[in-house]
Amino acid sequence: MPELPEVETTRRGIAPWLEGQRIVRLVTRVRALRWPIPAVLPERLAGAEVLAVRRRAKYLLLCTDRGTALLHLGMSGSLRVLHDPPPPGRHDHFDLITAAGTIIRFNDPRRFGALLWTEADPAHHPLLASLGPEPLGAGFDMVWLHAHCRRRKIAIKPHIMNARIVVGVGNIYASEALFRAGIHPARTAGRITEKRLGLLVTAIRDVLSDAIRAGGTTLRDFQQGDGQPGYFTQDLRVYGRAGRPCVVCATPVKQRVLAQRSSYYCPRCQR
Repeated sequence: MPELPEVETTRRGIAPWLEGQRIVRLVTRVRALRWPIPAVLPERLAGAEVLAVRRRAKYLLLCTDRGTALLHLGMSGSLRVLHDPPPPGRHDHFDLITAAGTIIRFNDPRRFGALLWTEADPAHHPLLASLGPEPLGAGFDMVWLHAHCRRRKIAIKPHIMNARIVVGVGNIYASEALFRAGIHPARTAGRITEKRLGLLVTAIRDVLSDAIRAGGTTLRDFQQGDGQPGYFTQDLRVYGRAGRPCVVCATPVKQRVLAQRSSYYCPRCQR
């Protein structure tokens, strides 16, 4: 599934081709995605000017002078910037066409993506209203995380993957951040000191920033908006490395399941 770095990479890839442009047409070939594409959306978007392309958690927000389109990539979705497009394929579900002739094409083999619409403040949309702070924003810091870990008996890894605590920390990046912070993924959240949680906040910020700079992580079929793969997979230190030596101490990396997700860690470096 595309995580925050992949979505941010996509945002940066499509923003220069959409911001300041007018949408002349939305072509929908398949409306039955995770939620049906609103039937009125082609009419709403025709002639609308894109003021900004923003991201909230793993949602892309196409902010226009008429309202905001909320776009989610789902499990396997991707956007492509096309200027001389080939005929749409089986999984190419919609095209956004600008006055400049650029086509933004959405491909989603599993149809778990979404394209929704709101004319209100998108921050109040039901899908966004209860989300926690952005991990790279000022609202996520040691004080926030400590306050939301106190007296909690849940393991720290699924806790930081909870979007009400902090958004965008998916399975890969949670494992990587905990390794960098030296915290065992199964350690009880409420038993971690404020100082060590501060290290974790820094590690989350660093691993996500590094992944964004690398264009995301290519697992299965993720590609950037220009069709190029992400390269952060080359920098993974524990994720997917079960049985291989730790890059720091050479102890074999272990794997266990926490909250139904595979977790990777070094039993020596993480406690």
